[in-house]
Amino acid sequence: MKVFIVLALLAILAALAGAGLFMLRRGQAPGGSTHTPAQPDKRMAWALALRVGLSVALFLIILLAYQLGWIRPSGLPLQP
Repeated sequence: MKVFIVLALLAILAALAGAGLFMLRRGQAPGGSTHTPAQPDKRMAWALALRVGLSVALFLIILLAYQLGWIRPSGLPLQP
């Protein structure tokens, strides 16, 4: 379960980085010409929507895993 959570967090960060990249390249084509302004905005919005969807899915999977007993809270170790 720990590996799945780490992979999901990496996917969320990748989607966020992709949205940032689309925002920085807004209006620039690889050959130097400009795109129509709507194209990069759609890709950035899609990347941000993917990030939100992955975050919600991860939260729901963690709740489900807790309910099924796959994970349990361990708390902080107390020093006497």
